[in-house]
Amino acid sequence: MNNEIKTYNYQQTATDKEICDLLANAIDKELPEAESKIWHAHPVWFIDDNPIVGYSKQKKGIRLMFWSGADFNENGLNIEGKKFKDASIFYDNAKNIKVEDLNQWLEKSKEIQWDYKNIVKRKGKLERLK
Repeated sequence: MNNEIKTYNYQQTATDKEICDLLANAIDKELPEAESKIWHAHPVWFIDDNPIVGYSKQKKGIRLMFWSGADFNENGLNIEGKKFKDASIFYDNAKNIKVEDLNQWLEKSKEIQWDYKNIVKRKGKLERLK
């Protein structure tokens, strides 16, 4: 696990740290080609400099977000962004994480990607990569 992400996880409460560690380890395992780092103060994984998945601490719990998740057609990712193609799920306990679902979403994140890397250059317009 990336040292910055380890530090981020360590700063969470025990319950949230357990969630974050589980998510980070699963993402690292399923997306070995991805680069991970702290981006905008949260752990994010990138493929070819394009943000794919990340998580953050919010009032509802730990939010797992897939940048292109709205097109995964997955009931579990039921919090969709209003402006872009993202979709999320919140966790308040590691026991609530369905690892099979998580792995399926991570597989889809390799195949379904919108080009967030060039969104500024395209003046807010997203284009499908895969």
